[in-house]
Amino acid sequence: MRIAQIAPLAEAVPPKLYGGTERVVFWLTEELVEMGHEVTLFASGDSVTSANLEPSSSKALRLDRNSPDPMLVYAAMLARVAKLADHFDVIHAHIDWIHIPLLQSLGVPFVTTLHGRLDHPALATLCTSCFPGARFVSISDAQRNPLPHANWAATVYHGLPKNLLTPNYEPKGYLAFLGRITADKGPETAIQLARAAGLPLKIAAKIVRSERRYFTQRIEPLLDGTDVEFVGEIDEAHKAEFLGNAAALLFPIDWPEPFGLVVIEAMACGTPTIAYRRGSVPEVIDDGKSGIIVDTEDAAIDAVRRLPRMTRAGVRACFERRFTVERMAADYVRLYQTLPATSFNDQPKAIESLRRFA
Repeated sequence: MRIAQIAPLAEAVPPKLYGGTERVVFWLTEELVEMGHEVTLFASGDSVTSANLEPSSSKALRLDRNSPDPMLVYAAMLARVAKLADHFDVIHAHIDWIHIPLLQSLGVPFVTTLHGRLDHPALATLCTSCFPGARFVSISDAQRNPLPHANWAATVYHGLPKNLLTPNYEPKGYLAFLGRITADKGPETAIQLARAAGLPLKIAAKIVRSERRYFTQRIEPLLDGTDVEFVGEIDEAHKAEFLGNAAALLFPIDWPEPFGLVVIEAMACGTPTIAYRRGSVPEVIDDGKSGIIVDTEDAAIDAVRRLPRMTRAGVRACFERRFTVERMAADYVRLYQTLPATSFNDQPKAIESLRRFA
């Protein structure tokens, strides 16, 4: 098949540091090429891929202080997509909503994977009224809950290469927190849990500008460099060591997490996850096999004590059974083969819906 992948432009593909969506797009793109498909990747110019790269900016927008208005860069990318659309059997977008009016008018089969949270109150009406012909992929069934009437084509769980992260069956005695510093991710709760359990905690996390105050006011005072250590944002090369040496990953989220890529990364390292029952957690974690799902702080502390009963080989086996890139790519190819061409036939109704929410 001739497949176009449209990636976000905030990070390179793959990202140099943090960037979950771009990382998934990279794994999927490389596996599709390995399967023999002709793949074109629309992404930032500093991306690295074995597919045909169509660069839309010189570098990732987050790292380019001299970049123009991001919307201008996205508009230029979509103009290029439109020019080349007839060359593709299917277009697969990962950039939320901005591309949909254009792609609906081109008559080329396309699908959009939604990677983020969908619980904004206006989305339910806008999605069904403005984009009736667009088909969407969810990354978990739980992600669909706010938009049950959207035109869902499939749920496709993320997957990563089997050999990307090597399992470690002799970990060191610390707990790990990996992700982004924001209250919804639960870094304060992770610190409380680790201290209550009597184990050191290492935090590897990205701090975006909007969360800098939260970090300095709520997290930084809790860091002592002894039982709680902040190691900063880590790259792919250091992730296996960080996760593999951990006794467990703490995932005390307080939001409807659509997937939780870090959970399967830990799983690939043989590291179990102790996670709060939110969003997709019950779908991703096999409770008692690849991790422990809890509802309270006391249950989480007890889960730390239960860790020696789990086998890290069993955790790794759960990853190999459910979350490899081969499985993810095969799921997407089966979906691509079923997609119909679409057209935007209800423009007046869509415009009226947009006016109501303007």
